[in-house]
Amino acid sequence: MKRFFSLTVLVLCLMASATMVAQETESQESDTLVVQETEAASEVPAEMAQEEPQPQKAGFTQELKKRFIEGGPGFMGIVLLCLILGLAIAIERIIFLNLSTTNTAKLTSSVEEALQSGGVEAAKEVCRNTKGPVASIFYQGLDRSGEGVESAEKAVVAYGGVQMGQLEKNVSWISLFIALAPMLGFMGTVIGMIQAFDKIEAAGDMQPSLVAGGIKVALLTTVFGLIVAIILQIFYNYIIAKIDSIVNDMEDASITLIDLLAANQK
Repeated sequence: MKRFFSLTVLVLCLMASATMVAQETESQESDTLVVQETEAASEVPAEMAQEEPQPQKAGFTQELKKRFIEGGPGFMGIVLLCLILGLAIAIERIIFLNLSTTNTAKLTSSVEEALQSGGVEAAKEVCRNTKGPVASIFYQGLDRSGEGVESAEKAVVAYGGVQMGQLEKNVSWISLFIALAPMLGFMGTVIGMIQAFDKIEAAGDMQPSLVAGGIKVALLTTVFGLIVAIILQIFYNYIIAKIDSIVNDMEDASITLIDLLAANQK
């Protein structure tokens, strides 16, 4: 969890520094441009000096906002909603999974020492004071250890399935939004093309000005749908990899716990 927040802060700092450098560069370029224009204006005739300046290029944020508005509020709003909901679920899962990560080797060593020094109750106390699914599985196995190793093993397997379900909670919604966003974009594309052909049919003539607007809107919905799917797919793959890592730790730790209980009963 600390690494996650540290990485987030580092990325934000890098973005802020890059923005400041870009702003300084733009200001220096604008100052240089003003000086050059002033010098050039003093050398050219008055008629040439009255020409209108060329418009400056819009920034990335402004261009993105412009394209989003041009795409239409209907499908673009739904695609944006998919992005917001998908990111909300992904961030919640990432925080939960980072909090569920446990130093399995340290926990196993502590449980083994507690079993040797204070017995099962001491080991259960160690598990109570440790967060994460591995500690919960250990506690359930230790709680059933009095009924035999087989009962402890069954409890570990059953409760491991419960913990796995907790780790995978709401992940299927992210995969839904990954599939839904480009599908909505493609639907917007089809509707935009239909509207373009309706305009051609109504006018009775195929003019580029009649179909250009509809085709542009159609393509914009597809682009934004694909962008949303790509962003959510990155988060989804990270979450799946994190879940697999935690599940592997749970399985290895469960085997170690059963071996410890078997050795303790001899």
